[in-house]
Amino acid sequence: MTISSSLSAGVAGLNANATRLATISDNIANSSTYGYKRASTEFASVVISSTRGASTYSAGGVRASTTRLIEERGDLIGTGNALDLAIAGRGMLPVIPLSDMGSSISELPMTMTRTGSFRTDADGILRTESGLVLLGWPADADGTIPPFARDSIAGLTPVVIGSNQTAADPTTSMNLGVNLPATYTESGSTAVPPPLSVEYFGNLGTSESLQINFVPVVPVSGSSNQWTMHVRDSASGNALIGEYTLTFDATRGAGGTLASVAVVSGGAYNPVDGTLALTVAGGPMAVGIGRLGDPNGLTQLSDSFAPVSISKNGSPVGSLTTIEVDENGYVNATYDTGFTRRLYQIPIVDVPNPNGLVSLSNQSYQVSPDSGSFFLWDAGTGAVGTVEGYSREGSKTDVAGELTNLIQTQRAYSSNAKVIQTVDEMLQETTNIKR
Repeated sequence: MTISSSLSAGVAGLNANATRLATISDNIANSSTYGYKRASTEFASVVISSTRGASTYSAGGVRASTTRLIEERGDLIGTGNALDLAIAGRGMLPVIPLSDMGSSISELPMTMTRTGSFRTDADGILRTESGLVLLGWPADADGTIPPFARDSIAGLTPVVIGSNQTAADPTTSMNLGVNLPATYTESGSTAVPPPLSVEYFGNLGTSESLQINFVPVVPVSGSSNQWTMHVRDSASGNALIGEYTLTFDATRGAGGTLASVAVVSGGAYNPVDGTLALTVAGGPMAVGIGRLGDPNGLTQLSDSFAPVSISKNGSPVGSLTTIEVDENGYVNATYDTGFTRRLYQIPIVDVPNPNGLVSLSNQSYQVSPDSGSFFLWDAGTGAVGTVEGYSREGSKTDVAGELTNLIQTQRAYSSNAKVIQTVDEMLQETTNIKR
């Protein structure tokens, strides 16, 4: 009977609106949840009788379907924690549940999240309070990121930061800006400038030094404008690691600058960048003395010996002070000596259909057949956005809109209940006919 179909349609309406009420309540409850993606309920009609011009009609009712709108992006909210991370743009951060830490990562499904407040636990693991562990590609000792497969989770490892770790930055380059007295290379001069000692840092953070002696070449008459430079390394037992003959220009246009550098022993002189390729106990070191004709390196002017500017890279052993993640997803550690080291790179996970991801607790998601295969991008490249530290992504719940939907749902539920009540009364009238 069509009256029975009316009853069924009314019950379907109650169920559909109850489903919508559940999504509304979930959205309102998570209005302050960082990274929450609102759920939406869509109604679709069910047709039982489709015969055109039929004298009777059977109600099919309504069917409800819910969708998690994962592709919607919330506003970024600034925080005071450097490891509060969010994505500005498309993509997600790779994570794994803390409970899966003992498993092989390559055998786990790809899990991801849009935002998280990460902290190091007692074991140095970077994780959220809800137990999501941040994943990244580990850097080599020199800070470079090796190539990893972009369609596999196998290369990712949990980001682990030792709070008491120390590190040293060995010196690999040095620049000498020294003025040598021109009068010392004149005939009859007996003056010799004092030795120059320049500190550098070894591979183990030890303080070493280069002992540099400048010996003037004194001619029988006139001025030679020539010096012999000896370089000794304290880490090698003060062994001679380089000897060079320096000739300075005496012309009006380029007077006092290097005219030529002759190698007696040791590493070669590169006229393009003005460096000596020395080898200290810890490995190669580029020592800049200036290009030919360059007034910023070694010079020979006037009558005074003056180390004008000496600079070098490297630092002694330092203790970890801060950890930050830059917009390119690089995890950088800064030490109290000012040295910065790259530890990990956090890739950005992207899928063709974000709304097809499987929603899990704690605003995390997993890849599914509906979402398509994932790909790992460098942050800020391709279609994906950048990683923002000191930031969280806000909830996508619009409370005012949800309250409006709540009123509509309440009215629709009451109307469907009224249909059931009316059908009940009509059935009662049908029963009374037999009396």
